[in-house]
Amino acid sequence: MDINIKGRGALITGGSKGLGLAMAKVFARAGGNVAIVARGGEALATAEAELRQIAPGAKIAAIAADIATAEGCEATFKQAEMKLGQVDILINNAGTSQRGPFLEVSDALWQNDLDLKLFAAIRLGRLVWPGMAARKWGRIINVLNTGAKAPPAEGAPTAVSRAAGMALTKVQANEGARHGILVNAMLVGLIDSDQHRRRWAASKVNESYEEWLAKAGAGLPLGRYGKAEEFAAMALFLSSEQGGYIAGTAINVDGGRSPVV
Repeated sequence: MDINIKGRGALITGGSKGLGLAMAKVFARAGGNVAIVARGGEALATAEAELRQIAPGAKIAAIAADIATAEGCEATFKQAEMKLGQVDILINNAGTSQRGPFLEVSDALWQNDLDLKLFAAIRLGRLVWPGMAARKWGRIINVLNTGAKAPPAEGAPTAVSRAAGMALTKVQANEGARHGILVNAMLVGLIDSDQHRRRWAASKVNESYEEWLAKAGAGLPLGRYGKAEEFAAMALFLSSEQGGYIAGTAINVDGGRSPVV
């Protein structure tokens, strides 16, 4: 199956590394114009250079912004629309895994998590919606994690904000369908990324990252961690014409790990 998004403009938050960058690369290779958003720094510049090398003829934008604020979301959308021409695809991928015992999660931590994961998706969704509706074509993917369906103990605040993101997905999908705006969620399981490399480094174990990763993934149903490229391939399918009859779903991309389908 030849999947392409030729000429479509894709805005990807948290796009300078990990899953966000993997999606940006796949989208660029599939003919898309891509804007990646992060708070800035060397990683954003490096990612932009990689994308330009992958797709020399595409429109590529690297936007430094803090989407945890309303002002950051507005600046992000304006720059993306200016540099890409239009935003046809929105991937709400930004976020970290903040979690701890319920009584130890402060108001500030709750607010920070909700601002970055939930309110950013709400605000950016409102900004891209009118253009998508006018063109009768749009895709929004909310990247969550499997805790949205099966919140674990000590999973706050991230499992709660992700569960809210799943509800947001259904609301948007039900309202967007008649306008040609298809909204879905992708739930991350254990996938090889910078986050897990940091965990390996923090553990200070006497084994290579590859050995640590293989051991950590051995207990999963598929017997391994997922690859960022596998996650990105699903995002591309949902963002393409081939994914044109899928809306309002929350798809586990977790190798069978989640206890909830």
